[in-house]
Amino acid sequence: MPKIGYARVSSSSQDLDIQKAKLTAAGCEVIRSETVSGASRDDRSELETVMEFLREGDELVVHRLDRFGRSTRDVLNLVHELDAKGASLRVLEPEVTTVGDMGRMVITVLGMVADMELKFIRDRQRAGIKAAKGKGVYKGRRKSVDDEEIRRLAREGTPKAQIARDLGVSRMTVYRALADAET
Repeated sequence: MPKIGYARVSSSSQDLDIQKAKLTAAGCEVIRSETVSGASRDDRSELETVMEFLREGDELVVHRLDRFGRSTRDVLNLVHELDAKGASLRVLEPEVTTVGDMGRMVITVLGMVADMELKFIRDRQRAGIKAAKGKGVYKGRRKSVDDEEIRRLAREGTPKAQIARDLGVSRMTVYRALADAET
C-alpha cells in the first residue's frame, strides 16, 4: 500500500520540517507540502495534486487533521473523495485512520474540533483588532500602493479598472484613494 504524505503550514514563518520528518518516519514515499491557509480547500494546489494522484489501495498520511483541513465540510468531502477512489486517510496525531467505521466517526469529530478551533482563532483575532482600534493602535494593513500614484494615473486619464490591474489592487482601493482626495 503506497503512502503519500501531505504537509501544510499557514504562513511562511512556520516550519514544515517537523511534519515532513513525521511523514517520512511513517513510511511515506512521496510527500507534498505547501504554505497556504487551511480555512478552505481553495488555492491548495498540492492537495489537489495529491488527490488526483491517489489510486485504489493508497493511503494519504497527514501529521494532524488540522493540517488536512480546518472545515468539517472540507474534511468530510475529502474523505468521501478518498473513499470513492478506494484510498484511505491516516492521521498520525492522534493515530486514526478512515479504514473502518470507528475511524470515520473519529475523523468526523476531529474535523468538527478543527472547524471550531478556526472559529475561535477568528474570534480572538477580531477581539484583538477591536481592542487595538479602541486604543488607537491598530491602523489596518499597510497600503501596498501609494494613494498619490493612483491619483496621478487617474489625472492622466487612465481608467480606474486599468489602474487597479496595473497596480495589482482592487478597484475599491482605487475608488477609496480617489474619494479620499476629494474630501
